[in-house]
Amino acid sequence: QHFGRPRKVDHQVGSSRPACPQNLIAQSQSGTGKTAAFVLAMLSQVEPASKYPQCLCLSPTYELALQTGKVIEQMGKFYPELKLAYAVRGNKLERGQKISEQIVIGTPGTVLDWCSKLKFIDPKKIKVFVLDEADVMIATQGHQDQSIRIQRMLPRNCQMLLFSATFEDSVWKFAQKVVPDPNIIKLKREEETLDTIKQYYVLCSSRDEKFQALCNLYGAITIAQAMIFCHTRKTASWLAAELSKEGHQVALLSGEMMVEQRAAVIERFREGKEKVLVTTNVCARGDSASQVYTILLPQPPEYALARGALAVNLDKDDRLDTDDFRMRLTKIAN
Repeated sequence: QHFGRPRKVDHQVGSSRPACPQNLIAQSQSGTGKTAAFVLAMLSQVEPASKYPQCLCLSPTYELALQTGKVIEQMGKFYPELKLAYAVRGNKLERGQKISEQIVIGTPGTVLDWCSKLKFIDPKKIKVFVLDEADVMIATQGHQDQSIRIQRMLPRNCQMLLFSATFEDSVWKFAQKVVPDPNIIKLKREEETLDTIKQYYVLCSSRDEKFQALCNLYGAITIAQAMIFCHTRKTASWLAAELSKEGHQVALLSGEMMVEQRAAVIERFREGKEKVLVTTNVCARGDSASQVYTILLPQPPEYALARGALAVNLDKDDRLDTDDFRMRLTKIAN
């Protein structure tokens, strides 16, 4: 898998033995091997010969669920009996059907339906419960309550692991509700940003000026591929159309698209058929492409810690000139 030096979260999850699993609340940046750590925890507990769900992983978006699934498939390739199911919108099964896959990855709403309404999963048989990207999870309407309801169905001896790139007070309160008696890993402020990412920001006074700044960047630096994040679907659609007019190969990804459409867009971007991916928060985490120069459009700017490199906000015209906003951007860039 070409992993480098283990980080704090890898040591903590790896030291939890199957005979005595430990609950964990961990802060870990994207790109540090955190997914591999909790996948290892699931693989250490799962019994491939038993044909029922034993491990459950909640992801805030379909895209992140797919990316986690790819890691499980890679790390679990020596378990020929191990199977994986995706509990996501659009994956329809017959009511009352029992699934035989040992690991289930999905979004909170669909997982809750599978556990309660549709009875596809017996939550009392779950051994490992992972809640990934908790800060993104609670920012999505309904996901927080759904996650808590799922957790309350699980057995007391179930190992519970929660991960988040940032830990505002709201995230911390949510984590304490979901994970009882946890070991805790929190990063210092200076540890939150990866050393391998170069960050800077551009101050603009209008949407047109921000769009021109993006165009200027393409003329000034070499960009193989770019991901541009927008806070709203409306802004994402507008920006994709404007970039297309400028001659860029642009793909658009947002939450209202069907699951099949979203998967096709990501695959085309991975294959390099599209050079620019304009997206909303559905793709804010994970490894959508290996050679991406990331352009960020965060709101609030703290999301830059999760998304990566360059902060330009196309959604708001009235906040960029304030001293407070300048100070917050400077903290992110540094």
